[in-house]
Amino acid sequence: MQLTDFFQFHAPTKIVYGPGLARDLEAELNDLKARRIFVITDNHVQQMDFYQETIDGINRTGAQVVGVFSDVPANSGLKTVKQGATLGSELEADSILAIGGGSVIDTAKGVNAEMSLAGDLMTDFCGTHTMPHPLNPLIVIPTTAGTGSEVTLVAVIMNEEEKTKMAFVDRYLVPNLAVLDPEVTLSMPPYLTASTGMDAMAHAVEAYLGVDASPYSDALALQAMVMIRDNIVKACQDGQNIEARGNMLVASNLAGVAFSHSMVGVGHGMAHSCGGLCGVPHGVANHILLPYAMRYNLNACEDRLGVLARLFFIKGTGLTGRELAEKAIDAVFELQRELARGAGMPVRLSQVGVKEKDLPEIATATLSDGTCIYNPREVVYEEVLQSLKEAF
Repeated sequence: MQLTDFFQFHAPTKIVYGPGLARDLEAELNDLKARRIFVITDNHVQQMDFYQETIDGINRTGAQVVGVFSDVPANSGLKTVKQGATLGSELEADSILAIGGGSVIDTAKGVNAEMSLAGDLMTDFCGTHTMPHPLNPLIVIPTTAGTGSEVTLVAVIMNEEEKTKMAFVDRYLVPNLAVLDPEVTLSMPPYLTASTGMDAMAHAVEAYLGVDASPYSDALALQAMVMIRDNIVKACQDGQNIEARGNMLVASNLAGVAFSHSMVGVGHGMAHSCGGLCGVPHGVANHILLPYAMRYNLNACEDRLGVLARLFFIKGTGLTGRELAEKAIDAVFELQRELARGAGMPVRLSQVGVKEKDLPEIATATLSDGTCIYNPREVVYEEVLQSLKEAF
């Protein structure tokens, strides 16, 4: 393969995997010297059996859970971050434990920045690489297999006043420890399993197609796609399948590391805009929009899409390169349909509250989304609008 002139790879998060691992964090807490732990979660996770077992396990180590902030909504915003940071500072916490999905984890990143740097996330640290020094220890136990936020340098947080999703990007936002325990994902219903799993698939695909892709991000992204391909339907059909759950959790993690380095593109730009303007859940938006984003980039990524076609078991005998690339897009459409049948997933934007009159505004917002910088083709309003119309 032809290498780009420059790339770098850095994966600072320690990752530990094992069923039941969330109940015993003593060694990891000692390594991080985390003694006064502030837990960030949501009301749903708080009701799960493993949650209290995790808290009890921490308190048995000699460390102390000094407080819990659980008022994290599905699309967390700057106001939520401010509330969490205020409470954590009052409790004099020296570390944060996030237990939850992407919204909880991104909230915890924002809270950690405000607590550690004594500043305001929006006014002081908006943008890319604006934080002056490392933050307090951040430990993450992801309860969904999709966002990969437990290993990324990105926090996506809603600006409630502007109705936009803000992406904060900084190497110091990366968590110190990711605890991958498939047991904590067993309660995910099929719909959530499918939507978060397709979020991870979108991360992997866009990381592989992105302009900053490297052999390192490629290896992780391709492995993530294989694991999702082989396990997402199994996990939806049988939520207690610990092997499928574990594979999906690791796949999400691999995709997270991949897109931390090569980033994502127009598919995520459209998904962020659908979420900010119309409240479409991020994983659902990515599930719907992924094949349209692949089609948008067809002319720029024909060879790479051909690789993905073979990954989805499509034989290329007698097919041109373009035909093979189109088969890869068709394979994602077929996976969409399979998840629609088995998990009730929507396949059109019109099914998730988006109105046709919203499409021009979504297209406009997409153009200003930071992810589009990394798209392999120039992001043009008319073409984005056409993609949205096709997905509608």
